Amino acid sequence: MYVGSIDAQITISIFCNNTSPVRKMKRLLDNKKALSTVVTTLIILVVSVLLAGVVTMYAINITSTRTQQEDLRLSKQAMWVYANGTAFAAVSVDCVGGRDVVIDKIQVRGVEAAWSTVRYLRLDSAISGSLQCPNATQTWASMEYIDGTIGSFTTPSTDLPLASGDTMIIYITSPDSLNVNDIGTTIGITIFTENAQYYVECNVKSAETA
Repeated sequence: MYVGSIDAQITISIFCNNTSPVRKMKRLLDNKKALSTVVTTLIILVVSVLLAGVVTMYAINITSTRTQQEDLRLSKQAMWVYANGTAFAAVSVDCVGGRDVVIDKIQVRGVEAAWSTVRYLRLDSAISGSLQCPNATQTWASMEYIDGTIGSFTTPSTDLPLASGDTMIIYITSPDSLNVNDIGTTIGITIFTENAQYYVECNVKSAETA
């Protein structure tokens, strides 16, 4: 009986010793599975971060592009009429938005001005003084457009590009819609671009002074 017990213990001991490699293999497999789970989780996290970064950069780029909007500021508008019917309209156009623009049409009281009647001058900054009335027989190559400031004006043959940050002084000679009877009335000037139109008004003045 005692010997039998010893044999059983020996058998159990041998069995346990024989199963030790199996346990080691199982433990190794479990470790590999755990490592695989950790690596997979890390990959998912890295990919998520990269995707989030790409989406963020795309959103910033779209926002930056859309915030660079076209914006023109019309000022210093004026109109004059001489007794003989010669008339002038003038306006300063400041491109204050983040985009360059192209002026493709100018109207005075709803009537489009032909490019042959337009005179323009480009400046790199806005003006502070009032625009001066041209002479009835103005020489545009040398014109005092602001008191004490002379510029050389050009006649365009097509649409007028205007860079962001620049200013353009525009004179319209003898607009078809303007005559002596309009002195004292309020008339509008409209500047058109591809994307928008800008409108200002002013009172028509007499160009005849003492």
